[in-house]
Amino acid sequence: MHTIPGHHHVSMLTKHAPSNNHFYQNVLGLRRVKKTVNQDDPSMYHLFYGDLTGGAGTELSFFEMPMVGKTVRGTNAITRIGLLVPSLESLTFWKKRFEQLNVHHGDITKYAGRDALHFEDPEGLRLILINNNGEGVPSNWAPWDESVVEEKHRILGIGTVEITVRSLDKLANLLTDTFGYTEVSRSEQEAIYQSVPGKSFGEIVIKQEDGSPEKPGRGSVHHLAIRVSNDDELQYWDDAVRNRGFRSTGIVDRFYFKSLYFRESNGILFEIATDGPGFTADSNVEELGKALDLPPFLEERRAEIEAKLTPID
Repeated sequence: MHTIPGHHHVSMLTKHAPSNNHFYQNVLGLRRVKKTVNQDDPSMYHLFYGDLTGGAGTELSFFEMPMVGKTVRGTNAITRIGLLVPSLESLTFWKKRFEQLNVHHGDITKYAGRDALHFEDPEGLRLILINNNGEGVPSNWAPWDESVVEEKHRILGIGTVEITVRSLDKLANLLTDTFGYTEVSRSEQEAIYQSVPGKSFGEIVIKQEDGSPEKPGRGSVHHLAIRVSNDDELQYWDDAVRNRGFRSTGIVDRFYFKSLYFRESNGILFEIATDGPGFTADSNVEELGKALDLPPFLEERRAEIEAKLTPID
């Protein structure tokens, strides 16, 4: 039986890679596991942050677009990203940390039935710290011991992802009928689905909202990638997406993983990505994220690519 074992990564837009790098490493305590470029446009950085190795389900990735404008919020967009922390005590720790570091945040509240703390990064990306309450996490997640955040309060990986759309039914039916997600709760304007029952590392909250579509800009979400284990699984899902009537890009080799992309009926861009080979394909664990890594097909253009990039550190 083919199933989705959780989120793989979420990709966003940033206007300024150095500031983005500072926030996600030095404020949130994530590891920069890969400094590379957008393979479709190597003039821009593509930065990945996560756990020790950037394991699937921990990865936040950012495309640097220096000319990008401000996000105009609206519907038909991925609107919040949850990040799991170990405990309620961790949320208290983070609230104090955000106060000290002048990070825009709210009070500790509830979100999708769990203790939560809403906050935003410097570009207005909406994020939520969610109490994992001691629940199990995927076996491939591994802590990074050099984080600036003490171990008992570190971010574990990606939790609930919120998607706001005009048609809740269309997205809900895709998740349940095609990908096998379980419906946890449902009202007229909001529903919760899980790829792994009872676990928030594969959870999606759908909110229904009329109005104008979001205009992407700095701090907006480009796409959500969901996990599959290997190439055979990816081929199965490529066929499933096409059989449902969606246009798939077909399987693309991103060197660190293979994936495909498609847009569902509200226009939300999904990626389906394999777990491997991972970010250690061209770097050992100790050196992850330090040098500019390029996939083999771009290596011969290294001098040209590096000349167009502003050094981050």
